[in-house]
Amino acid sequence: MDSRRVANLRIAIYVALVLVLIGVLAITGNIPSSSEARDFGDDLGPLAPILYVPLFVLANFAIAWVILAGAAGLLFGTAAGTPLALAGVTLAALTQMAVARRLAGEHRGRLLPQRTRRIENFLTENGAVAVMESRIVPLLPYGVVNYSAGLTHLSYRDMAVGTVIGAAPKVFAYTALGGSLDDLASPEAITAVVLLVILGLAGALFVWRRLGGSPLRRGGQGTPPEPSPHRPR
Repeated sequence: MDSRRVANLRIAIYVALVLVLIGVLAITGNIPSSSEARDFGDDLGPLAPILYVPLFVLANFAIAWVILAGAAGLLFGTAAGTPLALAGVTLAALTQMAVARRLAGEHRGRLLPQRTRRIENFLTENGAVAVMESRIVPLLPYGVVNYSAGLTHLSYRDMAVGTVIGAAPKVFAYTALGGSLDDLASPEAITAVVLLVILGLAGALFVWRRLGGSPLRRGGQGTPPEPSPHRPR
């Protein structure tokens, strides 16, 4: 078996193991809520601020970052929880990227399907800007971006800078929302919800513009050409 197939096999096994882990946690009801994560943090006592970020990185392999960011708001409040959650999101992104790069080995940049080559080129050519934009796009899981980036030639620096800048608004919103779960009518919770709505709309508009908008605005690309008035001779 050639080395490229071995690399693909390693990646497939890893993906299967992660999916099985998430499935087992979901079926057994062991995926914690933000409040349960907060209770775990409370048990850590004064070590909680120190251990939060490394525990975030480990937990994020199976637990969505929004839950962990909400726990930061519950544990530390919005002001202190936001930078901790942002550090966790950024280090988790770098860790997952490193895992994918390790699995790809010498074949990074050559494992993504041909139809996704434009995505790889966009990441490597635009660097931090591409990562920042991917964090703004709604419904695009951060983990998908992190692992996919590991299969390209994107630098760790660009991943870190793009994540810090692009993810900061969402991290703030989910941290503030998590810190206000006991009072969803508080100004902080309302601000967080409004910010998430604005980010969602802005992200959707960004995707629409990236895709070129309506086919009619692109000169009728989606409509068939008009027949020629002259008959062929």
